[in-house]
Amino acid sequence: MDADRRKEIIATQKPEIPWANEPMMGSYYGEEEFEAVRREMEACNHPHIGFDANGPTVQEFEERFAQWCGAPYALANNGAGTGLDLAVMALDLEPGDEVIVPAINFKAAALSVLGQGGTVVWCEVDERTFQADPEDVERRITDRTRAIYPVHMNGMAAPIDEYLEIAERNPHPRHGPLKVIGDAARSCGARLKGRRVGSWEWICVFSFHTMKNMTTLGEGGMVVTQDPEAHEKMRKIRGFGGDIWGTNYKLTNVQAAVGLVQLERIDEMLDRRRAVAAERDELLAGLEEITVPYCPEDRWHTYYLYTCLVPEAWAGEKRDRVREIMDEEYGISCVVANPPCYRSNEFLNQNTDHSDLPRSELLGKRLLCVPIHPLISTSDNEYIAAALWETVERVREE
Repeated sequence: MDADRRKEIIATQKPEIPWANEPMMGSYYGEEEFEAVRREMEACNHPHIGFDANGPTVQEFEERFAQWCGAPYALANNGAGTGLDLAVMALDLEPGDEVIVPAINFKAAALSVLGQGGTVVWCEVDERTFQADPEDVERRITDRTRAIYPVHMNGMAAPIDEYLEIAERNPHPRHGPLKVIGDAARSCGARLKGRRVGSWEWICVFSFHTMKNMTTLGEGGMVVTQDPEAHEKMRKIRGFGGDIWGTNYKLTNVQAAVGLVQLERIDEMLDRRRAVAAERDELLAGLEEITVPYCPEDRWHTYYLYTCLVPEAWAGEKRDRVREIMDEEYGISCVVANPPCYRSNEFLNQNTDHSDLPRSELLGKRLLCVPIHPLISTSDNEYIAAALWETVERVREE
């Protein structure tokens, strides 16, 4: 993008929407969602019916989501955080048990391990894909390891097939092959070798939070599994237990009604995200200081975030200067998603060993996520790219 064109775009194409790092509404609704809410509310508005979270609408949502992502069992719940808790509860951790978690990550996965008395063992990520590095995962396995807990980071599927092979090669001395739990909160719809995430793992967790690829009125989630025993245990925990401890992690039926519509719409929304990302790749071609997202040939990226890297020489201070200029002068807020999560959460900092993660430490200072959304127009995309070009050239000269 040449300088004259950039200046013209910035002068004439400022977006009406102040696109933020992670827009507060990650998907979009139409009349179908509004009608689904009204229809469900009217159907339930009776003393003999009521709003039963265990009713047919939630069950239909579970069945259709399981079929869509390729898992035999699905369990709707009130958020990915509680879904991750359910997954780790299904492990039945004992004192001293270890779970391997990537350090470049959101805090929820590691917190779910500590919450069940487990030990978090951090691993490094691949610096191009930001997924847990299989070689580093295997290096950190001990006879106390119970599970590998990768995140499908920022819209891309992790190499689950490789983790599954590692899990088979390194069985726990008492529990057998390690379990692989996927955190797909940011990657609903992502694919590895033609299969959607959720069709591979022992358990996989999805988020329908307001920012995510599909949403259910602000909060919500889904847990899918290949294991009928794990499914039954999590189902009991979600609904106050019975013969085991439980609590209330249920999704409402009105949320499920919206989820059913969003499920019909999600492939369209993901295609739009991918189109915005592909267009931006072209707009930023030639901007040497910005490494745009990389996607291996065997993946289908959903671009929940458009995750870039600045050069090592720009790590930290100059990266932060780019963010400052983009925000203050162009109204474009960029996010760092995510630095090593023990850096942003004091509880994880105090309760985990993070002494051997040089790659994650450096990557955390180079990450730069530029706003993306399925409704970003070509005009707005051009403005965001032009602003980044101008910002980088300015920082280059400072």
